[in-house]
Amino acid sequence: MILAGGKGTRLRPYTTVLPKPLVPVADRPILELVIRQLARHGFKRIDLSVGHLGGLIKAYLDHIELPAGLELRYWWEDAPLGTAGALRKIEGLDEPFLAMNGDVLTTLDYAQLMRFHRGHEGGLTIATHRQKVDIDLGVIESDDGFVKEYVEKPTMRFDVSMGIYVYDPEVLELIPERRFDFPDVVQAMLAEGRKVVAYTGPGVWFDIGTVGEHERATAEIEAHPELFDDA
Repeated sequence: MILAGGKGTRLRPYTTVLPKPLVPVADRPILELVIRQLARHGFKRIDLSVGHLGGLIKAYLDHIELPAGLELRYWWEDAPLGTAGALRKIEGLDEPFLAMNGDVLTTLDYAQLMRFHRGHEGGLTIATHRQKVDIDLGVIESDDGFVKEYVEKPTMRFDVSMGIYVYDPEVLELIPERRFDFPDVVQAMLAEGRKVVAYTGPGVWFDIGTVGEHERATAEIEAHPELFDDA
């Protein structure tokens, strides 16, 4: 399940005339690279939730040669449903399935992620990436107004969501028929005591939601075309 219905306002001016998943990285659109990766990892059916300029997405995919045996299904959002609400419209989600944002590009092994999910007890698995955050200021730790520690321009590290998830079908019961985002799903599961699993895999990751991140991804792929040369 690829969520490809957003307007991509942070990626303007590219998204003024193109839906974000069709913005090219190097010489091919993000969405085409992702679809070819998924097919290579054994996925036979891909559902696309489309909205803004969705007709262009379908027109493009209808006119390129995709891997043999791959089925694409389109689900149209009349109004934005959020990163989880769109899943309620999809028919046939009766086994564990992958859901991901349409602006994510990574060398993550999707098949391994599915195996990991099936081997654990969580109803939901979040693919994570270790992200560095540079603080360009001196950070002070204090207690009752007295400085305990001073760290100049530290680098902090966090495990962040890659925008790639594996759901068990029963999790869909927690999603109401209205706009609902993925963080809402996580909070609903934790509130009910359901297990949510984190998976950290090797590889590069680009969340191509801004012009700066798009430029970084393009430069990296142009410098290392082998990252996606078999996609």
